[in-house]
Amino acid sequence: MTMHAILNVIHWNIDPVIFEVGSFGLRYYALCFLAAFVVSYVLMLKIFTREGKSQELLDQLSIYIFLGTLIGARLGHCLFYEFDYYIQHPLEMILPFRMNNGSFELTGFQGLASHGGAIGILTALFLFSRKTKTNFIWIADRLVLVVPLAGAFVRIGNFFNSEIVGLPSTLPWAVVFEKNDLVPRHPAQLYEAIAYIIIFLILWSMYQKNAKPKPGYLFGIFLVLLFGARFFLEFFKENQEAFEEGMKFNMGQLLSIPFMIGGLYLIFRKPKDSSK
Repeated sequence: MTMHAILNVIHWNIDPVIFEVGSFGLRYYALCFLAAFVVSYVLMLKIFTREGKSQELLDQLSIYIFLGTLIGARLGHCLFYEFDYYIQHPLEMILPFRMNNGSFELTGFQGLASHGGAIGILTALFLFSRKTKTNFIWIADRLVLVVPLAGAFVRIGNFFNSEIVGLPSTLPWAVVFEKNDLVPRHPAQLYEAIAYIIIFLILWSMYQKNAKPKPGYLFGIFLVLLFGARFFLEFFKENQEAFEEGMKFNMGQLLSIPFMIGGLYLIFRKPKDSSK
């Protein structure tokens, strides 16, 4: 459990599990995931209060978003990255355990895809807007103010897990993820976390200056900036699955393109109705 610089390289060997009780282990990733929701809730409460919306409505939204994120991210990983395996083990998509050689094994949800999470959130927003009669674009414009910050927490969790690592690098801030190998690599998770924090600051500043922007404008800016950053930063990452080898653009980049196109449409479209 050390982090030290040797020959201009950072060695990272933190145990991702904080403590274990039986088959249960509390991981830094889980704490980061929890922090993402707590911080997002606090900021969204400020937004709802500012715009005269009730906390009860936010509580309902939070449930939808939590379930949409978890279900979408899980299914996204299974379907986008490991389809061949999970199509033959469909129950493992939704169950946090499996039977291994006749014995019960608690696995948790090993594998979450951010693009799947994005689809899950959009689906949850659609269902929420229909259930509560809340304008979809209005709530999307506000929710995207906090999503980048939540994404930064998740990527920090990935760093603790020594996963989603970068390509080999000779830069002075290169990191050796000792749990994987002894190769100095780009800390791609931290690149993303920093990018998402910058995007959060940009969107939050825009909202503070104009609390009633053109409907869909903040949503569009979010899609272009966040998935544009994701597309660019994928060039610094190792491919996550073997099938991506030899592809000009990996799965993360291909999945980012439709979101960026949707964002450009929202930015430049002329809204039919500016009412909230």
